[in-house]
Amino acid sequence: MTNDIRTPASPAADNPWDEPVPAISPEEEAKLKQAIYDKIPERRKKYIDKIGYANWDPFQKPQDPIDIRLDETERTAQQLIREFLQSKREAGSNEYNRGAWELCLGVIGGSQRFQGMFDFCNWYRDLLAREGKLGK
Repeated sequence: MTNDIRTPASPAADNPWDEPVPAISPEEEAKLKQAIYDKIPERRKKYIDKIGYANWDPFQKPQDPIDIRLDETERTAQQLIREFLQSKREAGSNEYNRGAWELCLGVIGGSQRFQGMFDFCNWYRDLLAREGKLGK
């Protein structure tokens, strides 16, 4: 019996995901896409049909996980929400904390929906300050 221990120096231990993906022709890609579609369960095919077969990309690269994405201050969403919640004098309710977390993820992720919420909140705070009603 041979001992198959793979060390970092051995070529077998190299991460296959680090290697570049070989380019394939558009014809081969279309055949592969159809083969993938044919093997997908009917329930998933309904979703693909809904968005359109032409719009479906089974080869797209995955996005960075949320916890690795950084904002302009080089903080993760987890770090930002922790700092925000610690800066509050009173503990918020679960609903309050959940809302803050969702807004944090949305703003960091660049979601237009959450950016609109953020911009409105800033505008409304400024409006209340201009009219002298901020502390009430």
